[in-house]
Amino acid sequence: MISTQLIIYCINPACNSPINPIGDSVCATCQTPLVHRYLWATGSLFAKISPGTRVAQRYEVISPQIWLDTKPGLPPDVPEELPTEVISYLRLYQERLHLPQPYGFASNLEGDTIDTLLLENVPIDENGNIYPTIVEAWEQATAVRQVYWLWQIIQLWTPLSELGLSRSLLVVENLRVQGWCVRLLELYQTPADEKLSLQNLGECWRFWLMPAKASVAKGLQKIVQQMCETEVELETVKIQLNNLLLASAAELPLVLKVAGSTDIGPIMAQNEDACYPNALSDLDEPLLPHLSIVCDGIGGHEGGEVASKLAVESVKLQIRALFKEVTEQTVLVPPELLQQHLEASLRVVNNLISVRNNEQKRQGKERMATTIVMAVQVPQRVQTSTGWQSNNTHELYLANVGDSRAYWITRNYCQLLTVDDDVATREVRFAKSLYRKALLRADASALTQALGTRNAESLRLKVQRFIVEEDGILLLCSDGLSDKNLVEQSWQDYAIPVLIGELTVEDAVCNWIKLANEKNGHDNTSVVLTYCRVSPEYLVSVTPALPEEIIEAEIQQEEEEQELEELEELELEEPISFTESSQALLDLDLDLDLSEEPVLSAEIPPTLITKSKRGKGLVMLGGVLALLVGGTSLGLFAWWQINPQKFQQMCQQLPQRVQQVCPGGK
Repeated sequence: MISTQLIIYCINPACNSPINPIGDSVCATCQTPLVHRYLWATGSLFAKISPGTRVAQRYEVISPQIWLDTKPGLPPDVPEELPTEVISYLRLYQERLHLPQPYGFASNLEGDTIDTLLLENVPIDENGNIYPTIVEAWEQATAVRQVYWLWQIIQLWTPLSELGLSRSLLVVENLRVQGWCVRLLELYQTPADEKLSLQNLGECWRFWLMPAKASVAKGLQKIVQQMCETEVELETVKIQLNNLLLASAAELPLVLKVAGSTDIGPIMAQNEDACYPNALSDLDEPLLPHLSIVCDGIGGHEGGEVASKLAVESVKLQIRALFKEVTEQTVLVPPELLQQHLEASLRVVNNLISVRNNEQKRQGKERMATTIVMAVQVPQRVQTSTGWQSNNTHELYLANVGDSRAYWITRNYCQLLTVDDDVATREVRFAKSLYRKALLRADASALTQALGTRNAESLRLKVQRFIVEEDGILLLCSDGLSDKNLVEQSWQDYAIPVLIGELTVEDAVCNWIKLANEKNGHDNTSVVLTYCRVSPEYLVSVTPALPEEIIEAEIQQEEEEQELEELEELELEEPISFTESSQALLDLDLDLDLSEEPVLSAEIPPTLITKSKRGKGLVMLGGVLALLVGGTSLGLFAWWQINPQKFQQMCQQLPQRVQQVCPGGK
C-alpha cells in the first residue's frame, strides 16, 4: 500500500503550491487533476531497487520495477540519439492497445552510468498494481474470453516476429490481461541463433492454459495439438481460432442501446461536427443500434460541415448494403474480408469529398475534409459451441481517421481503442521521437490525415475487430470532449451510472457534452454512446426510446429498395482523374438535404455533384452498377478477390465507360 507521506507534484506550471500527497485526485491548491503515471523499469538489475527509493530525484519505486513519476509535468530524459532498443517499440506504436511505449530513461542511483528504459502504457492500474498474468486469470475466465485471449496473441505473432520479438509472447510473466485485453509488459528480442515458430507457441499454450472451459476445451485442444505436432500454417490457426471464438461468443445474449448528439459549443459560430445517430435520426432505422459514427469537419464555413455530413450519409448507405450482403451469406464472412470492405468504404468517402473539393476548385487549406471514427456491430448468423443457431457473433469493427476517438469503458477501466493521426504519432511511428518529446512540438496535435484532403490511395487505414463479451460502453467522440484527457479523468463519474442502471444512455450523452462545454469549450462536441450488455441486468429506459434489441440481422425490404434507388443515381460523366480502383463511386450523389439541419449562420447551399441526364438505356444498367461499385457489395467484392479472371470477363461485356466501374479495371 502506498504511504500517504509520499508526494506528487501538480502538472500546472502556474500552481503556487504544487506538492500533494500521493493518492489525491486533484491538487489541493489549484484543483488541477493530479496525474499518477506508473512506469515499468526494464532490466533485471533494476528489480533489486527497494520500494521507497527515489530515483533521479523524481521516480518513486513503488514495488519491484514499478515506478511512479512524481513530477509528471516535466519531460522525461531522452538522449539525442535514440538507442536501438527503443526503435521496435516505436515501430509498433499502432499496437499500443497491447504493447507498452518508451517513456524516457533514468539512471539507477547517483553516479551509476547505466540508464534504464522506462515504459508507459503498461498493464498497471491507477493504484500501481500490476494486472494478472494470463495463467493467473485463466481458470476464472469465461470460455469466450479464454479463446479471445489466444486470438489476440496469434494476431500479434506476425508484427512481433517481423521485428524479431516473438519471444515476447512466450514469457508467461510478460503476458498480462486487463479484462478482455492481452497486454505485454515489455518486448524481448529473440536471440539470433534461436528460430521460434508456432510450435514453440503451441507448447507454451499446452503447458500454460489447459484445461480450458468445457465448451471450448475440445476445439482448443485440437488447435494446440496441430501447432505442436505439425507444420500448420498461421492462417489455418487464425481461421480455426476465429471460428471457435465466434461460436463461443454467440452463446451470449447481446443487447445494444445507442444514443448520440452533437453540440456547437459555447464559442464556435457553426457546428462542423456530424454524428449518427443524433436527435434527427429515424428511430426505426435498421442500422440502429448496429452503427455509430462521429465526424469532425475541417475547412471552415461551407466546408467542414458539408464534409462531415457527406461522410455520415455515405457510410450509412454503404453499411446498409454490407448488412444486406452479410445476411445472405451461408458461411461466416472472415474478419479480413469485412476489414477490407470497411477500408474500401472509407476510401470511397474520401474520394466523394475530394471530388466536391475539385468541383469547387478548393486548394490547400481551403479543401474541406473530416475526421471519422465509426463502429459497426456486424450481425452474422453462426452455429454456437453447443449446437444452436445464433443471430449474432458479437463482432464489433472499429475504424478511425484523424483524431476523433473511441473508448471502451467498463466498471473497472477505461481503454482508448484508437490511435490519433497527428504529428506526434507520426514522429513516433517513424521512430524519430519518443511520444512525450513529440508532444512538446508546436504542431504536435496537427492532423496528418483526414478524409477528403488527398487521393484515397494516400490514406493509411487500420480497421480493428473486437468481440463484445462483457458489459461496457463504447464511447465515440470528437476532440471537443477528448482534448486534455477529459475522458480519462472523468469516465467513472459519467459512465458507471449507466452501467449500474442509474442513468439513461441519452442522459449520459447530454452529461458528456455539458462536461466538454464546461472544461474544454473551444470546439464543437459530438458524442455517441453504445451500451453493450451481455448480462441480464436492468437497463434504464426512456421515452421515446432508441432501439434496444437482442440483435437480429434483418434488413427490411423497403431499405433494400431505397439502397438500390440511391446507388442507381451514379453519374456517368467523364471520369475524374483518380487512381483509386473504386473511383466510379466518386460520382455518387448522396443528395444531401442540409436544409433539415438547424442553420446557425447564413450559408450558401453546397454545390452538389451534377447528375447526368441520360436515356433509359443507361438506367437499365443501374442494377449492375449498384453491384459493381467498389465499396458497396461484399458478395462481388469477394468474387473479385477470389476469381478476378471471371469477374473481369463479365466486366468486359459491359460498355467501355461502364467497365471503369469494375474494381481492377483500366
